[in-house]
Amino acid sequence: MTNPASIPCPCGNNNYASCCGRFIERDALPHTAEELMRSRYTAYTQHNEHYLKATWYPATRPADAVAQDDGTKWLGLEVRRHIPTGDRATVEFIARYKIAGRAHRLHEISNFVREEGRWFYVDGSFPEKNK
Repeated sequence: MTNPASIPCPCGNNNYASCCGRFIERDALPHTAEELMRSRYTAYTQHNEHYLKATWYPATRPADAVAQDDGTKWLGLEVRRHIPTGDRATVEFIARYKIAGRAHRLHEISNFVREEGRWFYVDGSFPEKNK
């Protein structure tokens, strides 16, 4: 049997149980927008649509299923910046993945809001698409 404390977290920080697992599986609330963003990345690696929708701001949450390609292999996450400003925050990150053996990267600047002590993903922009 695998020791849960030895399973690395997909987001790249610590082990799963003490990192994103506490948010995804035990309903603990992330203290920062960066923790929420990391846990959302991990939820994408797990195809955990329930967690993704639950952490998406209701006014911007898609009504349909969160699009996920079953052939996606997530390779890693790099957080470039976390800028908290009161109950709002911005997190810039790069997520690397492969589809059908071809490498891709998602560079996003995500916006977050905190309401009643809980962080939500609002939306994001993609700086490399604007060049």
